Parts: sequence; structure tokens; C-alpha cells
Amino acid sequence: MSLNEHSMQALSWRKLYLSRAKLKASSRTSALLSGFAMVAMVEVQLESGQDYPKGLLIAFSACTTVLVAVHLFALMISTCILPNIEAVSNVHNLNSVHESPHERMHRHIELAWAFSTVIGTFLFLAEVVLLCWVKFLPLKKNPVDSTENNSTSISPGKAAAITSTAIMVPSGIIFILFAVHFYRSLVSHKTERVERELDVLVQLQDQLDRGDTLHPAGSHFG
Repeated sequence: MSLNEHSMQALSWRKLYLSRAKLKASSRTSALLSGFAMVAMVEVQLESGQDYPKGLLIAFSACTTVLVAVHLFALMISTCILPNIEAVSNVHNLNSVHESPHERMHRHIELAWAFSTVIGTFLFLAEVVLLCWVKFLPLKKNPVDSTENNSTSISPGKAAAITSTAIMVPSGIIFILFAVHFYRSLVSHKTERVERELDVLVQLQDQLDRGDTLHPAGSHFG
């Protein structure tokens, strides 16, 4: 095997292992977060006498449903593609890398990774905030406190919900900024790696061209 072919094989195997790692991480994260969202919706107890804001209940229901749907979609992609990649990665044959669908399904793998780690995690943060509002809003003030400070204070439940929102909003902003920074750093790393690989290929091509010049195809010694 020539040096050029060896480099291409190494690149293909590196892409295969990276795709496998992404699918494994996506499947674990999606299974965990979607399970939590389902448990949160089932276990939350709504007070029958509490007048919940209609928008709050709609937002909580919609966020939970979209969260579960996004993670299940990512989990479905991981479950369908991962066994095929695992089967190829366990074969000790360099040429078997071409039998893996990771190149053909590259967009699907990236979509599952984005749904699980970016969109799904952001929806999970929103789910926590809405769950705090639904859980703590029914808590009322004591009768004695409500008669004394009826117009100046808020209920403990509302105060707890506001506190959780005040904590989670900056956390969500930091999460978005980190995701953007991480994505840009990853793109820069991939660009630099591709440039280095192209330089190696150009050097190999120059070496091959010089070899053809020194030894023409029709030359012979007699």
C-alpha cells in the first residue's frame, strides 16, 4: 500500500470512529433527557383548585412534547445507524471501512448530534424553568401573612419560580454562547486539519511527478 492510500485509509477510519462516538453520545443523552421529560410530565401534580395561567400549561405541554420528539428522533437515527458502524469497526480489516455507512449517512449523524446535544439540551433548560413554575406556583402565602402584606409581597411559590427563572436565563445564554464558540472552534480545527492533509497530498503528488520525470514510461537501457 502506498503512502497516499495509507493516509486515506487512516482518514476514513478516523471519521468512522468519530461518527460512532457521536452516535453513542447522542443515544445516551437522548434516552436520559427524554426519559426525564416523560417522568416530569407524569409525576407533576396539578392542583385542581389552582387557577393556572393558560399560557403556562400550553408552554409546558408543548415544550415537553417537542423535547421528547426531538430526542426520540435523534435516538432513532442512532439506533438505526450505530449497529452497522459497530459491525464494521469490529472487523480487523483495513479495507472494511468502505463497507460502513458513516460517509453516506454523514448528514444524518450530524443531525442526530445537533438534535441531542444542542436543540435537545436547550429545550431541557426551558423544561426545567416551566416545571418550576408549574410545581411552585400553587404555593400560597399563609393567611396571617397575606392579610398583613397583601399588596407588597408575593407568594413563596411564585418567588421560587422567579428565582429559578433568574438562574436559568443566564445559564441558557451562557449555553448558547458556549455552543457557538465550540462550533466555531471545531470548524476551525477541521479546516486546519484539511489544509494539512491537502499539503501532504500536494507533496506526494510532487514526488510522484518528479519520479515520472526522472523515469519516463518509455525509457530503457540497453
